[in-house]
Amino acid sequence: MNAAQLPPVAPEVTATLVEGLSPRLRKRLDAAVTKLAARPTHRDGDTTTIEVDDETELRLYAPGGVVAKVEDVTCGCLLAPACVHRAAAACAAPATDLAPEPAEQATPEAPGPASATATTPFGPDAAHALGLNVAPASGPDTATGVAANAAPGRAPNTAPDAATPHETASPDQRAAADALWSAGAAVLEAGVDGAGAVTQSALLRAAHSARLRHLPRAAGAALSVVTLLRAARAGNPSYRTAELVTALAELLGTARRVGTASGAELAAVRGRVRRPYSPDGSLRLYGLFTEPVVTDSGHGGVRTWVAGADGRLFTVGDVAPGGVGRALGVADRAVRLGDSALTHRELGRAGLAVSGATVSPDGRLGAGKAVKAVTARGAAWTEPPLAALWETPPAEQAARALRSTSRYADPDGTGSDLLFLDVELLGAVREPGGACLLAQCEGGVRIRLTVADDDPALAHRDNLALLAAAPGTRLRIIGRLIPATHPRLTLLACTHPTGEGTVDLGLDRLRRADLPDPSAPAHFAPPQPAGPGGASPLYLLERRVEQTVPAGRAALGLLSDVTAETRRIRRGGLPTAAALLTALCASAAQRDRDLFGRLLPADTDGFTAYWLAAARYTAAVSESLCAAAWNATEGDPVAVPPVPVHDAAG
Repeated sequence: MNAAQLPPVAPEVTATLVEGLSPRLRKRLDAAVTKLAARPTHRDGDTTTIEVDDETELRLYAPGGVVAKVEDVTCGCLLAPACVHRAAAACAAPATDLAPEPAEQATPEAPGPASATATTPFGPDAAHALGLNVAPASGPDTATGVAANAAPGRAPNTAPDAATPHETASPDQRAAADALWSAGAAVLEAGVDGAGAVTQSALLRAAHSARLRHLPRAAGAALSVVTLLRAARAGNPSYRTAELVTALAELLGTARRVGTASGAELAAVRGRVRRPYSPDGSLRLYGLFTEPVVTDSGHGGVRTWVAGADGRLFTVGDVAPGGVGRALGVADRAVRLGDSALTHRELGRAGLAVSGATVSPDGRLGAGKAVKAVTARGAAWTEPPLAALWETPPAEQAARALRSTSRYADPDGTGSDLLFLDVELLGAVREPGGACLLAQCEGGVRIRLTVADDDPALAHRDNLALLAAAPGTRLRIIGRLIPATHPRLTLLACTHPTGEGTVDLGLDRLRRADLPDPSAPAHFAPPQPAGPGGASPLYLLERRVEQTVPAGRAALGLLSDVTAETRRIRRGGLPTAAALLTALCASAAQRDRDLFGRLLPADTDGFTAYWLAAARYTAAVSESLCAAAWNATEGDPVAVPPVPVHDAAG
């Protein structure tokens, strides 16, 4: 059995079942989850049955696809309903958000805190990194001019609710946020190894309470943390520690801001349960390209990008369970939008005239019954209105895309992470993970182009290898920004090397005959410099932030001395990072004693606040280094205006 074979379980159901166990059974819960995962499972309609042993069966009843009530989990053992099996099954199943997407979306796309004072062991810029109320710093990290203006937390598929200018959180919302902070701090204290089913159930209970008190953004962040914790503990190969760092920082930062936010900021912190679709009248759309979408959860499909006459970008998607096979098949199915008979692949090169259009804040076109769409003439990438997309300077496009992909930016539902560039191919560049394609765009900026998906069934890898054999070729490309210390994109589409038409690089396959010199072997460009942030010592702080997540606070508390690391960080021009590392490690190791010499409980809240500040600070500096890389031309020194750290801990 694996989690994908079980129906999703509502957070409050799992929390209630775990809370109902005796202390003795709670200690056995993690072992029971592991044991249950090895048992046979079969599904019959809305009922999923797990064979606990040769004589006992456990059933999960999921009308509508979700186990929504405690009574829907039943066990046939002698100790039921107070047995450990029911709770173990709920903990093994995926946690779900019961808030559905609105009907407008025709197809789903894949799926406070302790107080602090202004007295700190470092300067006011780091105090802002902790969210303390002190005067703004005028220019931290001036040695390198790194901008470190951290944006607050971010959650997927949310948009802010309206709020009056002076509206603040209610007492119930503040209490829910405090519970989320405490649950998140407990995860950070224990680490992945210690955050078992009981710790996860506390997060699920806090998420449910937050949802009831209209804090969907924080509740969604808590569910993300639980999902990633389970993936980490199960040894899922798709799990990445950096993703759990981001999810934890989003959870803690959002929870912390609930008590202090007001007006528009409060609306952003609360988030929105559903992705709203708003009427947008009549639209004249021009196809750009179609990209295959394949997720780790087994979903597959395509997303077709189109542009309006005013340059706005929209998407039409069709993603559902099915993997890469479905992605390849759906590309040649009709678009689910009005009366159009165009396939996704055809729409990427044609046009649509849409009336009664509805659009979500992130640009998805709704497919409601009132929407009418008919096929229209498309436009070449060199013709209006599409040609205007390539006229914006690369650095400005990168800055816009970076705002869209920022890990902790408040979601406003606008912006795109796509870049539209005219480039000259230079050849392949060897990297530790393989090879990528090097190209040069306007201003002499050299960009590394990588594949969007390594699956051999898709055309990305083969197409990139062929393009590496055509140095000197000039192409118009569309790519997705990858935040890095050097300019980097995933290559999604390009003009055909022959100059006729365009190529969807995940779906269309180039041939050697399409190249200017079909017999030319792959050309490897000389090794390239790492970029403005290549020599940055920021990684010394980043690795300590990530080190905390698997092993908990104790992992940092055991460090004897970080003086050498902080000295190196300061020499690199990052005094705030050095101060945060010192404070983080000191907080992890601090354990006071009472009058009788007994150890007092660790200051979990204080350590969590320092960890959060460090996580948000490193993300902000990394994004600034990325922006600096796109502004630097070959041979020019990197100069980024210093920006004070502001509210990095949320």
